[in-house]
Amino acid sequence: DWTNRHTVQRQRSRPTGVDMRAFIFASLFIGVTVFAHADDDIDYQRHIKPLLAHKCAACHGSLSQEAGLRLDAGQLIRRGGDNGPVIKPGSSLGSELIDRVSSSDPDYRMPPDGEGEPLTNQQIQMLSQWIDAGAVFPADEIIPVAPKEHWAYQIPKRKPIPAIDGFNALNPIDSFLMHEQQRVGLKPADLADRHTLLRRLYFDLIGLPPTREQLQAFVDDDSPQAWQTVVDSLLGSSHHGERWARHWMDVWRYSDWDGYKQELRSSHRHIWRWRDWIVQSLNDDKGYDQMVVEMLAGDEIAPSDPAVLPATGYLARNYHKSNRNIWLDATVEHTAKAFLGVTLNCARCHDHKYDPLPQTAYYQFRAIFEPHQVRIDEIPGQPDIAKNGLPRAFDRDAGAQTFLYIAGNEKQPDKDNPLGPAIPDVLGGQLEISPVLLPLDAYYPSLRDFVVNRRLSDARRRLAEADKQLREALTSASDKTAQTEDNKQTDLEQLQANKEIAELGLKSLQARLAADRAQVNKNGKKQIDQLSEVALQIERELKVRQANLAVHVKTQALKLAEGGDETDQKKKEAAVAQAKKQLADAEQKLKTAQEAVTAEGSYTPFGQQYPETSSGRRLALARWITSDKNPLTARVAVNHIWMRHFDAPLVDNVFDFGLRSPRPRHADLLDWLAVELMENNWSMKHLHRLIVTSRSWRLASTAAPEIVAYNQAIDADNHYLWRQNIRRLDAESIRDSVLSVTGQLDASLGGPDIDFNQGETSRRRSLYLRHAYEKQMKMLVIFDAASPNECYRRSQSIIPQQALALTNSSLALSKSRILAADLWEETQHQDRARLEFVDAAFLRILSRPPLEEEQKVCLQFLVDQAALLSDSATLDTFAGGVAAQVEPSGDPHQRARENLVHVLMNHNDFVTLR
Repeated sequence: DWTNRHTVQRQRSRPTGVDMRAFIFASLFIGVTVFAHADDDIDYQRHIKPLLAHKCAACHGSLSQEAGLRLDAGQLIRRGGDNGPVIKPGSSLGSELIDRVSSSDPDYRMPPDGEGEPLTNQQIQMLSQWIDAGAVFPADEIIPVAPKEHWAYQIPKRKPIPAIDGFNALNPIDSFLMHEQQRVGLKPADLADRHTLLRRLYFDLIGLPPTREQLQAFVDDDSPQAWQTVVDSLLGSSHHGERWARHWMDVWRYSDWDGYKQELRSSHRHIWRWRDWIVQSLNDDKGYDQMVVEMLAGDEIAPSDPAVLPATGYLARNYHKSNRNIWLDATVEHTAKAFLGVTLNCARCHDHKYDPLPQTAYYQFRAIFEPHQVRIDEIPGQPDIAKNGLPRAFDRDAGAQTFLYIAGNEKQPDKDNPLGPAIPDVLGGQLEISPVLLPLDAYYPSLRDFVVNRRLSDARRRLAEADKQLREALTSASDKTAQTEDNKQTDLEQLQANKEIAELGLKSLQARLAADRAQVNKNGKKQIDQLSEVALQIERELKVRQANLAVHVKTQALKLAEGGDETDQKKKEAAVAQAKKQLADAEQKLKTAQEAVTAEGSYTPFGQQYPETSSGRRLALARWITSDKNPLTARVAVNHIWMRHFDAPLVDNVFDFGLRSPRPRHADLLDWLAVELMENNWSMKHLHRLIVTSRSWRLASTAAPEIVAYNQAIDADNHYLWRQNIRRLDAESIRDSVLSVTGQLDASLGGPDIDFNQGETSRRRSLYLRHAYEKQMKMLVIFDAASPNECYRRSQSIIPQQALALTNSSLALSKSRILAADLWEETQHQDRARLEFVDAAFLRILSRPPLEEEQKVCLQFLVDQAALLSDSATLDTFAGGVAAQVEPSGDPHQRARENLVHVLMNHNDFVTLR
């Protein structure tokens, strides 16, 4: 049996990603959607606590205790409030709580009108049953602490590394985990075998499988530094940045531009530059703190640096064409979730129900982003920003005001009380905002040398072309057979006008450039006025000449129409009418241009100018977020990294570290790692190295049956990591593996996104396929690729379509045929060719040798399948399926080998990490 039943069972037992969010949502509202019948047992944890949390905690919880009453823990419910007990255990009839929630008097009933829906009859019945049964609650129930005492709001500090008897110089991760394992009586598994370890390491650090040569070299190397050498090599690989870029792109909501044809609806064009910045930053081991600063405020710390500005694609990604509020709402929500683990979005319409976040806190946080906008700057070599350019943030209006929306309704802003930028009080610290003066090339990008040179060069080229055409026309004017004298004269006049217009166009460009440079260089007013006047006069003259030429051209067109063939009178009349209309339009434009000569006005600037000063708000936020005094940032980052190495986070809700997240089981380890990250320049490679060199990460995913049975009785869900978790590869790694094991992967880095429809034919890594709403490769979606809208933690579904996606994939079919040919070319001359072929296929595709039973089955398959394919009379024609790029072999023996390779690509171990 080549399936992994344990993986299936585990994935079904614990929801993750979107499933986990749905699970949490359902838990909070279980009192609304699920109720127990009269003869059912009422469970406090499953029925009562979620009900009271949803209906009562906002006013009677850790945040607020109206009438001195708390209903967020069983002990506190029994204690009652300022007026005494509210329940009588064993008798719901005499309990004030039941009277209040069941009353028909709106002044007496709880929740009060306007602060929540009344309890349903079923919910009241559940509550009554619980009280009648004695109001039982767990003796070890944790009472929520006061908000400021919450574990996540305390600055992380290192606790001493536990000493473990019998071990010296342990990796600190092992010390913390083994201490907990010993405390609860667990027996850790042994280390995984070397094939399994190397495959695990390669996928964790670069997202690709090792080659056979790499496997063999590691298996044969018994030196003490063998593991460290491989770790350092992979951390230094350019593929490391690609692998971890995809992880962080999940968290930071990467999405390519979304639109139809040239329409832009959300995200922004050329956002792939942000993706490439993420890859490069990770490869360079840029500190996590610096990455955060550059994403939020790269335009304020390095406004002229093309290597930094793409980072602000983080903000450009939130762009939304139809509604600025949608744009800013997304920015507020996901900045708080991604970097701080705070669900600030819950305070958009009202005070947060669970965390100390008033509604004003949401809009004060929004005020930080209120001034910003997004633009696309021209890049060298491409003047058309629709084809290529640099999307980047900038502050358009530093004085933009922020208003609280009453009940979250954007049509009801509280304009009497504008709110300034601030951070939530509970998180501590202050924003230290200083406006940022920008350099010329940041606020006037058209004056950059490469832009100026290109525009002047284009103008000179147009003049040269016009001059050349005129000279050629004059040379050929003596040819009387070519055309009539009238026509020659008309053409010469038009060409002469074209040259004059080109000359004026160049002069206008030069004059406007000189005037704008004088203004930005703060030259004297007299000089600025003179240059501006010159520029204006040349521009007016140019417009008159252009209008004159247009009238001339349209006049000639009218003459041609009036003197045309009279065989079709209706067509002639229509042509004349059209020519007259065009001539009238041209004459009106000429009149307008002539009137402008004497009118007051200003010339057209050389290019678009932006504000010379940025508000500095986003930079202040970025510096506060990355301060070592911020209690959340390092913890949230460590949690994301840990989850992607162990397939389970240290804090279960990766985007909510608020009061609903109890102190994690391994809180001391989390804090130790958070401090370790900060004290090592926020180096993520340092953290990766620490994790993958730990014994805990290198443990096998299973153990002897007696140890498994013993440990599962204590920790069936592996919370204490006594073994490594088995996990399915993510969607991108599955597709990339098909290319990699066949030697077909194009390892090129970076560049524009590739049409997702080319996913079955492109040899580039999946990272570079277009990823946006309604623009995703189907195979990746089937294997739970990240949602472009939000994916802090990926789901791991198990559906039949996943097997079909690989079985029927034209990519997998084609590459399996290529690989089969390569392997047979390599092994056919060996003494035991078929056996060598099977062994080589297992090592290439599954990164391990076959088991003895697997080897026998595969050898027999090659014999039986070749015999079956040799007798065409016994075969049915199959109409349908996918068209692969590589046709199957006509040799039945080779086709059997192709089939075997294709089967191994559909093996559970191909998509699984153990």
